Amino acid sequence: MAPNESDDSTTDSATAAEADDRYAGRRKAARYVVPVAVVGVAAATIGLVPALADSGDPDLPKVSAQQLIEKIAASDVQQLSGTVKITTDLGLPDLGGLESSLTSGAMKSGEGSSADPTSKLTELASGTHTLRVAADGPDKQKLSLMENAAEYSVIHSGKDVWGYDSKSNEVYHATGSDSADSSGGSDRSGRSGKEAKEDVPATPKDLTEEALKAVDDTTSVTVDGTAQVAGRDSYRLVIKPKDSGSTVGAITVAVDAKTGMPLKFTLTPASGGAAVIDAGFTQVSFAKPAASTFDFTPPKGAKITEGGDVEHDRAGAKSEGDLGKGHDGLDGLDGLDGLKVIGEGWNSVATFDTGGEGMPTGSAAGGDLGGFIDSLGDKVTGKFGSGTVFSTRLVNALMTDDGKLYVGAVSKDALVKAANAGQ
Repeated sequence: MAPNESDDSTTDSATAAEADDRYAGRRKAARYVVPVAVVGVAAATIGLVPALADSGDPDLPKVSAQQLIEKIAASDVQQLSGTVKITTDLGLPDLGGLESSLTSGAMKSGEGSSADPTSKLTELASGTHTLRVAADGPDKQKLSLMENAAEYSVIHSGKDVWGYDSKSNEVYHATGSDSADSSGGSDRSGRSGKEAKEDVPATPKDLTEEALKAVDDTTSVTVDGTAQVAGRDSYRLVIKPKDSGSTVGAITVAVDAKTGMPLKFTLTPASGGAAVIDAGFTQVSFAKPAASTFDFTPPKGAKITEGGDVEHDRAGAKSEGDLGKGHDGLDGLDGLDGLKVIGEGWNSVATFDTGGEGMPTGSAAGGDLGGFIDSLGDKVTGKFGSGTVFSTRLVNALMTDDGKLYVGAVSKDALVKAANAGQ
């Protein structure tokens, strides 16, 4: 590893601003729902995640961190196909099937489609999943989630976006303007530019773009040797918070030495242990995929749900998902009435006054429900009063008894400190 190590331990302000400009995309628009903030944020933090399983340390020319970031930004892979494996361990509480039951009930009552990408891809927030991805320029992408004896696919072809769930034989269809316009182009990783910015990031390229938005003066960036991923020689880019308080330990990206495309992305928590999520290509080819890869015709008898126009449907308010997208995501929530951001960099905490009296716990919630809510969090007190902290391995949220919410990729102590400062 030594020949490729770099003492370029930080990026200066100009580099940080340049990286931010390169990767700042349209911010996601959806609905912000306070009661599910912890679960929603944790799902969205797939934008900041995943462990490198090296298979050899290839001998490559030395590069600096700045050069490697520029190489990622200049990457222009238009065609690819491959398999991505994602393992996610956010440490979410076991709801005993409650979440799936609620989802199933909603589908049966006609409130949604099991083929809708906005709900289906949140399954990546837990467990191990295998994805097959393919792209042929900005107008054709496909992502398939492989399940036991079933498959879920999202296909973008021109103005059409199709979602298909083979298990339920349901189809979701939406239309939008061509992806090759001025608002984003393609992300080269299996989805159109617009769709990639508005869905859960699912490939190393998506994840890296989100992580690089967090690079600022509070960040250490280094090149730590080399690796071989999916048979490709790669550099290892390591991104770390400089200060304590963040739940993020380090983010490691395997960058293809030839194309500059991220092949694997790792986030390990400050608390230690296994990676929060391990996502990377196990197989990749940069040859042109067969044209038939992007063809889709709804199967006979399938239930079809029309989603309308993609751009119109997503022109609403901010989402809880934005909270998980680095510092850029927190900044993107400034438009919410009453929302503020306390602190800076990796220790940023978003705070929002719900206008209510907080989440009822204990006897106030009544019976078993109160005990269940109490079991999900830890009671804390401070200058702000009292409240409950709900934790994952990456994102924590403090709901005060007077209805204020504090959320960030920071420790419990940092949340309490932010709440005290917010008084």
